[in-house]
Amino acid sequence: MRGRDDETGEFFSPSRSQQRRAALDVLELGEQLVAMTAAQLGRLPIPEGLMPHIRDTQRITSHGARKRQVAFLAKQMRKLDEDALDAIRDAMSKDGEAARKETAAMHRIEALRDALLGDHGDDAMTELLAAHPEADRQHLRQLVRNAHEERKRNKPPRAFRELFRELKALHAQDADAAHAADAGEAADEAADLDDDTHA
Repeated sequence: MRGRDDETGEFFSPSRSQQRRAALDVLELGEQLVAMTAAQLGRLPIPEGLMPHIRDTQRITSHGARKRQVAFLAKQMRKLDEDALDAIRDAMSKDGEAARKETAAMHRIEALRDALLGDHGDDAMTELLAAHPEADRQHLRQLVRNAHEERKRNKPPRAFRELFRELKALHAQDADAAHAADAGEAADEAADLDDDTHA
């Protein structure tokens, strides 16, 4: 910020370097939007008038023409108020956070599968079954045996993939249970608040 006038109290206009940084920020946001799929864009609060410009830019394959079109898209975006741009940024960061969480969950499932197929697989299976008493232990043990056989014989990794799917389903049950618990706590808190207001 360039501060404000001591006499009038008015803010000074942004410096040229600030204006340039803001323009580059919008240009970068435009490039990110153009790189997204239709499904990803559909989850963002993009004003209707902006979508045709994004689609037009996505259709262009020539590097030079695409660069000019992205610059034109950024110019259209700068006509939006800052709240609209912030709403897009916020939604993108939430989408990114969800993707990061999903990736982390996939890594945890892969690590668990590797542990089940590793040297201490029995210990990993015991821990898994203790955490998930409802799991089909026979089926899981059979998948582990089959996955070992596939590796020995260089066969396609069908059991290996099926084991991942089973572990993913168990992980999804954990996530659903945690979500239900959170929802229950929120409902209890709301009920307590309601009781307090009526008391």
